Amino acid sequence: MKILAFGASSNRNSINQRFALFAAHQFDNAEIMTIDLNDFEMPLYSIDKEQINGIPEQAHRFLKHIEEAHLLIISFAEHNGSYSSIFKNLFDWASRINNKTFMKKPMLLMAASTGKRGAISVLNAAVNRFPFHDGVITGVFSIPEFNKNFDATEGIIDPELKSKFEDIIMQIKDSLNHMHG
Repeated sequence: MKILAFGASSNRNSINQRFALFAAHQFDNAEIMTIDLNDFEMPLYSIDKEQINGIPEQAHRFLKHIEEAHLLIISFAEHNGSYSSIFKNLFDWASRINNKTFMKKPMLLMAASTGKRGAISVLNAAVNRFPFHDGVITGVFSIPEFNKNFDATEGIIDPELKSKFEDIIMQIKDSLNHMHG
């Protein structure tokens, strides 16, 4: 099984990148692919730019990664209650190639923040939007106060959050087994 896991952030030390990779490593015998959204930086989407220059190669490459994956794990950084600009721009360009951007792939959507709300606004935006683009959301999880609730060695420290996360991972494993079993 191939998992595409990434943080929807341009931060080189992204807690969301770390958290997406942590989640991906909960799946035994999976081939984990990851991307750095900085490698997908493109001009800001506009219809004029698309008509003059076409769609950048990076958007095609992003969709190829989605196509090759069996499971998508995305952890969102929240910028002013919404997607980071780098993710939103990539999503905008990719949806111009294929409006069904997520190709019916099962998805674990997550968000991590250092604040008390756990980037819940951006997570809700993705949960509400992605089904329109053929995202099959199989799990949703938010971790607030990341630096207090997560440790690089131990993983999720807070017992209640840890239990909820483990339940979601188990549900996704079960649903993947039903899909491929």
